[in-house]
Amino acid sequence: MKSKIVLVTGGSRSGKSVFAERLLASYRGTKAYIATAQALDIEMRQRIERHRERRPASWHTYEVPQGLAAEIGNILNCTDAVLIDCLTLYFSNFILCHAEYDISEVYDLAMQELDVIMKSIQAVPCKQVIFVSNELGSGIVPMDAMTRCYRDIMGCVNQRVAKAAAQLYFTVSGVTVEMKGLQVILPDVQEDTL
Repeated sequence: MKSKIVLVTGGSRSGKSVFAERLLASYRGTKAYIATAQALDIEMRQRIERHRERRPASWHTYEVPQGLAAEIGNILNCTDAVLIDCLTLYFSNFILCHAEYDISEVYDLAMQELDVIMKSIQAVPCKQVIFVSNELGSGIVPMDAMTRCYRDIMGCVNQRVAKAAAQLYFTVSGVTVEMKGLQVILPDVQEDTL
């Protein structure tokens, strides 16, 4: 049986991480938490510490701000259920590590990275994998090219993960709803009719 993918998304400070942690706690077996944040300043260190304090000591924590494509398979082999918090920070780190590339190249590299991550998950059967990611596309169009590229990358990352997910949860102001069950699926149409 394929591994089950779940996406939990919403705005910043919407309560999505707390929901995802509670969802992970509801699963059976060994649990792992993959943290993608980097403590680059005092405020982020404090934020990371608050997240740590919420997690049970029995969960295995892996700090993977980069290189998730290379690590995810090994982590899944050691656990039954994994929470990756979050894709937004992971791909922010990814973009910063590839800053010397042209923006279109960064986009392509990010999609390749996501493809490897998703294939690695599907290569290991019977796991539960929860992704947390911010929904960034509801605001104004950013003024600079790099921020627009980041927004575009995250929009496509979220769409690809949502498509592969068995469940998609959206959190607003601490209230979470499951979106896949509400999804509208239209019949395929030919491009010339649009």
